[in-house]
Amino acid sequence: MGALSVLYEQFGLKDILDIFVVAFIFYHALFIIHGTRAVQMLIGLGILFLLFWFGLTFQLHSLNWLLSHFFEFFILIIVIIFQDQIRTALSQVGGRKNLFKFFGQDEEDFDLEEVVETMGALSREKIGALVVLERKNGLQNYINTGTRLKSQVHSDILYAIFQSSGPLHDGAVIISDGMIEAAGCFLPLSKNVEIDRHLGTRHRAALGITEISDAVVITVSEETGRMSICLNGQFYACDNESVLRQYLKHLWLSDSLDESLTPLDIQNVKP
Repeated sequence: MGALSVLYEQFGLKDILDIFVVAFIFYHALFIIHGTRAVQMLIGLGILFLLFWFGLTFQLHSLNWLLSHFFEFFILIIVIIFQDQIRTALSQVGGRKNLFKFFGQDEEDFDLEEVVETMGALSREKIGALVVLERKNGLQNYINTGTRLKSQVHSDILYAIFQSSGPLHDGAVIISDGMIEAAGCFLPLSKNVEIDRHLGTRHRAALGITEISDAVVITVSEETGRMSICLNGQFYACDNESVLRQYLKHLWLSDSLDESLTPLDIQNVKP
């Protein structure tokens, strides 16, 4: 009881804040790696720690020598193994968009119907398309890989970009702050080894950018003309323009979804 009373007397607001910050960091670290290969790698490191303890307990000198040299470079190993997760965490902490909004723009700044109309037309004509909607995490490094346009979002412009005869049709269009920032942009391909092998480069790029950022990506398959939305590394099929419109309005304006639609896995949409 004496130790508890001393702890109670010395426990102050600063200590509560300290515990809260540490718990917040651990929670978000686990949240970021949840459902990724990092979980298996974390389990592997845990097994190595268990082996190290086992070697110390039973004085297994060869095992202790091997693992002690391994853990000398532990920080460097952590950075190399979890580089994607660390990059994602830092980009989320330093997201330049408004933290209390999904896209950081108002409805009048961006006409969703222009995008829906274009995607519908491309889908009917089976013309491949890849449109990235920037959210809180900045995509400037990927914008710089394409041709800068800085134009208003208009269906005619989007439609023209993805025509097979044009020089920019193979890359991605990135929309930021209500403007078409660039076209023909190169995106990172997904590193997920478990994705469907039938997915083409366009869909792998959509998965890749949503695995390392909070962007929303709209894709149109060149083979089938099927539209889909990619968010948080997961695809949601859009059978027609109405479904795509509902999803975008749900993301943009927090409108309710039809009960027949698959709920989107959304992070930090509402304040």
